[in-house]
Amino acid sequence: MATTTASLDLRVGTDKLIRASELLRVAAHPHRLAILDHLGRQAECCVSDLQELTGLEQAVLSQHLTLMRDKGLLTCRREGRFSYYRLQRPEFLRIIQHLEDCCDHL
Repeated sequence: MATTTASLDLRVGTDKLIRASELLRVAAHPHRLAILDHLGRQAECCVSDLQELTGLEQAVLSQHLTLMRDKGLLTCRREGRFSYYRLQRPEFLRIIQHLEDCCDHL
């Protein structure tokens, strides 16, 4: 097992592995995965639509969105009093798709 880790470390680099593990840690929450998946299907989405999707209180949803924005998974733009979120890293959706495939076998 150590050989696999060393091999991945050599191929990707320690800094990138640390960054990848941070992104995975941030995404590793059912509501956050749902938000990322939804944003992968939309160009962008306002907070009220995400609130309706998740059923979360606005304050809790804002905490999830802020965390994902701060870690570089999402970007946000303001238009008047509305905030619109979009994926900053659309390639991250491949991970979600693979998770969905894995869930079929659980």
